Amino acid sequence: MSYSFKTSFQLKQTIQSVQKKKLQDLLQYLQHKSPFYKERFAAHHIDITQIESVAGLAHIPTTTKEDLQQRNDDFLCVSRDEIIEYTSTSGTLGSPVTVALTENDLQRLAYNEYASFACADGKATDVYQLMLTLDRQFMAGMAYYSGIRKLGAGIIRLGPGVPSLQWETIFRLKPTAIVGVPSFILKLIHYATEHGIDINNSSVKKAICIGENIRNTDFSLNVLGSKINEAWKINLYSTYASTEMQTAFTECSAGIGGHLNPELVIAELLDENNRQVPPGVPGEVTITTLGVEGMPLLRYKTGDICMSFDEPCSCGRNTIRLSPVIGRKKQMIKFKGTTLFAPALFDLLNGMEDIKDYVAEVYSNEIGTDEVLLHLLPLSYSEACDHKIRAYLQAKLRVTPHIKYVTTEEMQGMQFPEMGRKAVKFIDRR
Repeated sequence: MSYSFKTSFQLKQTIQSVQKKKLQDLLQYLQHKSPFYKERFAAHHIDITQIESVAGLAHIPTTTKEDLQQRNDDFLCVSRDEIIEYTSTSGTLGSPVTVALTENDLQRLAYNEYASFACADGKATDVYQLMLTLDRQFMAGMAYYSGIRKLGAGIIRLGPGVPSLQWETIFRLKPTAIVGVPSFILKLIHYATEHGIDINNSSVKKAICIGENIRNTDFSLNVLGSKINEAWKINLYSTYASTEMQTAFTECSAGIGGHLNPELVIAELLDENNRQVPPGVPGEVTITTLGVEGMPLLRYKTGDICMSFDEPCSCGRNTIRLSPVIGRKKQMIKFKGTTLFAPALFDLLNGMEDIKDYVAEVYSNEIGTDEVLLHLLPLSYSEACDHKIRAYLQAKLRVTPHIKYVTTEEMQGMQFPEMGRKAVKFIDRR
């Protein structure tokens, strides 16, 4: 027992030492290369030589999404001829942000996903079917591809959608793993059920789940994750990432949170006053990138609310782990006295057997308070079905949102607007 504790302590000390050195390198780099941070350090009289540890970050102001949107070019630390790849955020919470990468940044990105896939029990003998876009400036698709190549595994670049083609390819090329959005995996299951496909007789043994929660905050499978696993007996691994951080938090087989890659990013979870919250307490994920050349970020507030956990994992890693995203700060809904985050609403809607698909829309009424309109694609509309849906929502939410029933074509148009690269489930018109 004492040996195990000592080993864990030593590993954490090593992590702290690595992060301290990389943080000091970053501060020097920003001081000399970043127009935005050079100005910020001067405006706040910050002497970077006095920041001697990760804890010292508390003396530096945070960076916001608005900073990045309004002064995008001022975050660039290299000349244009050093940029190899231009990626962008999806613009979920406002106008998209361009994130430029150098050759070293692309190598770092590949290493990040290599480590992430290895964490999720990936091996060189695996074959991954990628059910996501690799175009439209989408960093994640490129990152997965690069990471799997570094792992030495096989890749099938099939792209999103088209369940019939996904299944045909699975049975023809026999991938051992899929990478996709959980709600689309559920559509694969529905398609298989309708067409008599024996999914548990396929070659697929695991799924890397991106973009949506598959777990509750206690790490049990949520409705979406449970529906997948009840039908398809495969191992599910959750991931959390963003374009800006150029890093991912990925689960191991223990399924108790996404592991930090400490050599690539420093993660703080902050309260409303930008103070670090203790493990197990919700806070806003705030990241400092390590080893990024093109557009490094210092104390960047992602807008995502998570919890962290720091006890050693059964997989042997001693890095902090992040919970599923509880909600996005700007997507918090105050509806008739009830506080609601979008993921909780999605989980509720995913659990309704009478609903095939949905989009939640939030807008301000004439007195400035939030209103919720649910665009629902019912399994089969009837007055009885409508009554059942409204009664269920009233029972679960204690308030009833506005409901509008839509056709399959209307739902497709709402979820996949022109040039969109992932399904839209939440529209904020406030």
